[in-house]
Amino acid sequence: MAMDLKEIEVLIKKALPDAKVEIQDLAGDGNHYSATISSSKFAGKTKIEQHKMVYNSLEGKMGNELHALAIKTKE
Repeated sequence: MAMDLKEIEVLIKKALPDAKVEIQDLAGDGNHYSATISSSKFAGKTKIEQHKMVYNSLEGKMGNELHALAIKTKE
């Protein structure tokens, strides 16, 4: 089952309330997305730590309902 990009945004903002989230459906299939996320919570964190924060916000849906998500993070 595919995930709606709005659902992805809601999950990210639930974990990172101040986040600015931009999501694109790369293939038009609801399975391959690109997300650019900026949040003050990324301050002082490595890119790996930032990406883990985003993956954790998806509540286990990555690899299940969500097949692929390219992430770009910014402070």
